[in-house]
Order: sequence, then C-alpha cells, then structure tokens
Amino acid sequence: MRFIGYLLLLALLGYGLWPFWVVYRIDDRLAELDARGLAPYVDLPAIRANYKARLDADVNALLPATDPGKVLDWLRQNIDQLGDAALEQAITLPWVHQRLREAVSTATGQSPAYLIAGVDYAFFERHDRLLIRIGKLGLGETHVRLTREGREWRITDIIP
Repeated sequence: MRFIGYLLLLALLGYGLWPFWVVYRIDDRLAELDARGLAPYVDLPAIRANYKARLDADVNALLPATDPGKVLDWLRQNIDQLGDAALEQAITLPWVHQRLREAVSTATGQSPAYLIAGVDYAFFERHDRLLIRIGKLGLGETHVRLTREGREWRITDIIP
C-alpha cells in the first residue's frame, strides 16, 4: 500500500514539474534567432482568439451597441472584420518570438535574454493551465499562459 502511495506522489510530482520542463525548452528556443523552433510550443489560433476577445471588449466599451443600421453599428461591424484580418497578419510565430524576447530583455536587462531569469512567478491556474509572469508585478510585466492540449503544453496567451 505504501508503494502505491509513493507511486502516486511521484506521478503528482512529475505532473507538477512537466510544464516547467516545457518552460525550460521554450527558453532554449528563445535563445535561437530562428522563431520556427518555437512552433511546437505555440498555439497561434488560441493566442489570436484571446487577443480578439480583448479587442472586442475594448471596442464594446468604446462603441456601445446601437440600433442596427446606425452609423456606429456599421463602424463596429467593420472594426470587427478588420480586426480579424489584422490579427491573422500580425500575430505570427516571429511576433511571439519577438514579444517574448522583448519581455525577458525588459525584465532582466540581459542580452541575450534568458526566459528562466525573467520569470518572477509561475503557478497553476488550474490543473491544465500554468500562468507565468515575466518581470516584477506592476513594473511592465508580461504574463504568458501555457495550456495543456492533449499531451503537450503550449503557449496560448501572451498578456502585456
């Protein structure tokens, strides 16, 4: 019975360390100049969806819903369509690579920047989501969210 308890403890410890191993692998990929090395660790559609949700919230706050056919409603619809196209073009693998490198360089003052040195906080939000804060809280930090998708941990959001 004790063996089973130790085995469960070892499995729990392994699961808890697993995303941190991925963070270490991402750190290695950030040191490279080629952004393609990050591809296995980045979920671009999820990052775009999260940015779209934040953009929609900002547009809704700026341009409240009006009656259909009004000029403001037309403007909101066009901003939504243009926003989708802009996100597709702007949020790419090189953009993620550059964003993470800039966040780490700002947090550490190092060049080349090492992700591990810039991490100020990292903990589970849920069993399948890890939140990492690069930089000190309140001093221009960047949050990176890793989510487990199947057997892989991938970056699903970058929050400046």
